Amino acid sequence: MKIGIIGSGIVGKTLAVGFVSNGHQVVIGTRTHGKLAEWLATAGPNVVEGSFADAAEAGEVIIISVNAENLASAIEAAGRDALDGKIVIDVSNPMDFSQGIPPRFTATVGDSLGERVQRLLPRSSVVKAFNSMGFSVMTEPMFNGEAGTHFIAGNDDAAKSVVSNLLEEFGWEVLDVGGIEQAFFLEALASLWVNYSFRSGQREQAFKLLTR
Repeated sequence: MKIGIIGSGIVGKTLAVGFVSNGHQVVIGTRTHGKLAEWLATAGPNVVEGSFADAAEAGEVIIISVNAENLASAIEAAGRDALDGKIVIDVSNPMDFSQGIPPRFTATVGDSLGERVQRLLPRSSVVKAFNSMGFSVMTEPMFNGEAGTHFIAGNDDAAKSVVSNLLEEFGWEVLDVGGIEQAFFLEALASLWVNYSFRSGQREQAFKLLTR
């Protein structure tokens, strides 16, 4: 599968390497041409650098991996028309670090970042995923032989099935929690993850849902 990643921070690069290791082709978009030259030398032949527009055009599945305040401008740079009809994975979280640590949670019910992305891209199938864990476990979800639980949300069942398959390739146990309005709760879960990480100093952690 061809995957476009809009954003070239540590999350974008971690996902790019993970997808390539699972046999996918990746175009990773950056605002600064040539920024990734050194990293690309070690990332493998199936990942190339491009602009946000290049990533949006090339990918069958698009991942938006930018800071929350840059979501709208990243989508504009990518080109909304290029994202029409595509699966768009939103990994962003509404956290404000301006007043220090722990960050403030800024989403409100009905106005999560996942919902904002879906409103900005009404002809795309937005799925909230890769947001409720740290980058170090995104592609390595096994803990002593047991898989972490990866929660996803979105309105399009077919799109969520595709995303679930990508997650399961890494080894995640995937749980679909419902429509894109549930992104609020996944973003709140991410805030819990971050706050506990700062408190405990632990980063190698993931949530696990137990049922009986």
